[in-house]
Amino acid sequence: MLKVIGVQKIYGETKAVDHVDMHIKKDRCTALIGPNGAGKTTLLSIITGLGKPDKGKVILSGKHQDRREVLGYLPQFPRFYDWMTGREYVRYAGELFGLTRKEADRRAEELLAMTGLEESGSKRIAGYSGGMKQRLGIAQALINRPELLILDEPVSALDPFGRREVIELLKKLKKDTAILFSTHVLGDAEQVSDDIYMMKEGRIILESTLAELKQNYALPVFLIETKDGIEELAEAFRNQPWVKEVELEAGRIRIQAVNMEEGRAGVLQLLKDKNALYTKVEAETVSLEDVFMQVMSG
Repeated sequence: MLKVIGVQKIYGETKAVDHVDMHIKKDRCTALIGPNGAGKTTLLSIITGLGKPDKGKVILSGKHQDRREVLGYLPQFPRFYDWMTGREYVRYAGELFGLTRKEADRRAEELLAMTGLEESGSKRIAGYSGGMKQRLGIAQALINRPELLILDEPVSALDPFGRREVIELLKKLKKDTAILFSTHVLGDAEQVSDDIYMMKEGRIILESTLAELKQNYALPVFLIETKDGIEELAEAFRNQPWVKEVELEAGRIRIQAVNMEEGRAGVLQLLKDKNALYTKVEAETVSLEDVFMQVMSG
């Protein structure tokens, strides 16, 4: 639904965004992840139209001429009128967007309910928690029923409770709205994202679906839990040519094989040969953080 083609932005001698290409798809949640200073905020400002690229362009699908028709946006540091109530603030956003007072009232009630703020709508924003303010910011970003919701670091400044509130809301919203959000909180990105872009020093250095990313970067590591004979079984694995390393940790055996195929076949065959009384065998899952550290240091 939206393409970024060859976008570049230079400040002095610094390439904040360096020839970036992206394709944001409909009905997908896309995470733009990278360390602080990678250029994520600059790139998102260009995508929203708030910033202008020195080179390249952003293309919307369909006949839309104005990005404001199809985009909703929450900046990294949203500002609120603390003397307003949550309901007044969302209604105000609707009227700024051109809704009639009646339409703005109706839409405000819908969004307060959607973001879990219905009971707090009459409370002044000054009394809102950080998580409540972020959900209120998302509510105003949805006022125009956008096809794509863009969020810049929506959870980075929140405590664990506030982050949980926002991530659960994003899980609900992604069913009906495409989402693009930047973050360096990788555990949260892993919970909600379908597609991943990794950014470093202004460049996109990796693009993938989350599922493919985990598959491609999975380590050939297997975990075995057994009722008895754990030391003997561990020693038997150490003597296998396809095994690189064997560790005992928390009452289980951790085996790193030379590759996934040999490891999978070898583990099952040795357990069978030893008549091992194991209770669980599984491949160790790789986290988004594991992949991120590997890619960024590569």
